[in-house]
Amino acid sequence: RSVTICEATRQMLEKAQRDGVETAFDRAAAMKPCPIGADSACCKHCAMGPCRLNSKDPYGKVGVCGADIDTIMSRNFGRMVATGTASHTDHGMAMLSLFREVVTGHITDYAIKDVKKLMEVAQSVGIETAGREVADIAMDLYKELEVETQGHFGGIGIEITLIKDILTVVSPIEDTPAFVAGIKTGDQIIRIDGKSTKDITIMEAVKKLRGSKDTKVTITIMRENMPKPKDITLTRAIIQVKSVKTKKIEDHIGYIRIVSFQEKTADDLRKAIKEVSEKLKPMNGLVLDLRNDPGGLLTQAIEVSDIFLKSGIIVSTRGRVKSVETKAMAKDDNNEISCPIVVLVNEGTASAAEIVAGALQDNGRALIVGTQTFGKASVQTVIPLEDGSALKLTTARYYTPKGRSIQAEGIKPDIVVKYIKPADEAENIDWWEGRIREKDLQGHIKPAKEDGTKIDESKHKEDLKDTHDLSNDNQLKTAVDILKSWGIMGKTLNN
Repeated sequence: RSVTICEATRQMLEKAQRDGVETAFDRAAAMKPCPIGADSACCKHCAMGPCRLNSKDPYGKVGVCGADIDTIMSRNFGRMVATGTASHTDHGMAMLSLFREVVTGHITDYAIKDVKKLMEVAQSVGIETAGREVADIAMDLYKELEVETQGHFGGIGIEITLIKDILTVVSPIEDTPAFVAGIKTGDQIIRIDGKSTKDITIMEAVKKLRGSKDTKVTITIMRENMPKPKDITLTRAIIQVKSVKTKKIEDHIGYIRIVSFQEKTADDLRKAIKEVSEKLKPMNGLVLDLRNDPGGLLTQAIEVSDIFLKSGIIVSTRGRVKSVETKAMAKDDNNEISCPIVVLVNEGTASAAEIVAGALQDNGRALIVGTQTFGKASVQTVIPLEDGSALKLTTARYYTPKGRSIQAEGIKPDIVVKYIKPADEAENIDWWEGRIREKDLQGHIKPAKEDGTKIDESKHKEDLKDTHDLSNDNQLKTAVDILKSWGIMGKTLNN
C-alpha cells in the first residue's frame, strides 16, 4: 500500500521496514477506526460536536455550525492536503529541535541507542570521536547541522562548484585561511591531500575540505597562466563569517560591504547603517558593495532589500506553472536610510546578492555599477536517493520586480566599469583572468526569455579582486564620484 508520493520518503520507509523501525505510518495503520469518522462525517473544528453527518441519514444533513456534508468533507480534505505537503519538512525540523533539546540536557526521556551510527555520521563530517564521551560528540554533531546558516564552521573558507567536471573556486570568503593564502576565484582544485578530484562531487569535496579546527589539508591548484600545479597547505579554522563590514572612504560617503547572506545579515546591516550614519553626520551617499558575494539565505536577501525600500516588489518566483507566482513585497516600516545608493557588483556577485541588486535597480532605489553578475537565480530541491546519489530538481526561478529572469544572464549594471588592477599587483600576483558565470557551469539552467533580449555570449577578460585597498579600487572610486556628483546636482537643482 502506497502512503506517499515522495520518492525519497518511500525509500526511507522501505529502509525503516528493513531495519525494523516503526514509523508514524505503521502506527496510523494499527489504530482503530475513529467512531466518529468511520461511518459519518465531522470536521472536528469546534467543541460542540461530534456532528456525525451521513448522506443517507435524512435528518443528519447539516452540522452544529450549519455546514453540510460537502463543506465538512472539503474542510477535512483541505486539512489533509495541507498536512501532507508540510509533514516531511516539519518532521525534519522537529527532529532537529528534539536533537538539540536532548544533547543540551533539557530533555532526559530520550537516549542515543545507535552509538555506532552516531560515530559514523560524526566522522563523516570531520568530527573527532576517539576517546570522547558520546554526549560531547552528539553536541558537536548538532552544532554541525546548524553551522552553515549561522555563519561559522570548520574549514578553509571557499565557495566551490564544478565547471566541466573540474572542481573550481567560485570565491574565497574574506579573512579565512583560503583568502589569506591567496586562493582566487577561478582556481581549479585538481587534488585534495594528494588524491585526484576527478569525478568528485561537491558534497564529497566539502567533506574532504572541512574538518576540525587546527587540522591541515593540502590542495593542489591550477590557475590560468600558471606554469605548473601548486600545492597549498592550509590549516582549518572555525570560519566565522562576518557578513557585513564597513570602512571609511570619504567624508559624508558611507561604505558597507556584504560578504555573504547569513542568518543575521539584515540585523548586522542595520547596525552598520546606524554606526556609519552616526560617524559621518550627515551621510550624503552610500556605497553598498556586493562584489564577490556568493549569496546565501533568500530570507535575508528579502530583509536586506526591505531595509532600503518603502514599497514595491522585492522578488518573485515562478514555477513550471506560470500562473502560480509568489511575490515578496517591501513594507513601509523601514526608515534606516534615505540617501542615494550605488551598488557595486561583479561576476562573483551571485544568488541572494543578485536578488538585492535587482530589487534596488528595478525599484529605482540604487544605481548599479561594475560588471555583469554571476546569474544564479533558481529554486532547487535536492532529493537524496538510496544508492547515495541525489536528484536535484529545479522547481522555480527568481525574477526581479520588473519580471526579468536573473538565471544565467545575471544583473546588468547601469554603468559598466571593469576592474583595473594596480600596476604593482599586476607584476607580483598571477590574477585569474577567466570569467565564470552560471551559464558556464555544467548543467546550468537556461535563462527565460520573456523580454526577448539576446544573451551576450562574448567573453570578457576581467580581473577579480576582493576589496582590500580602497584607494586603488577604480570601481569604488567611480561609485564615490557618482555620489559626489549626485549631491552637487541635487544642490544645484534645489537652488
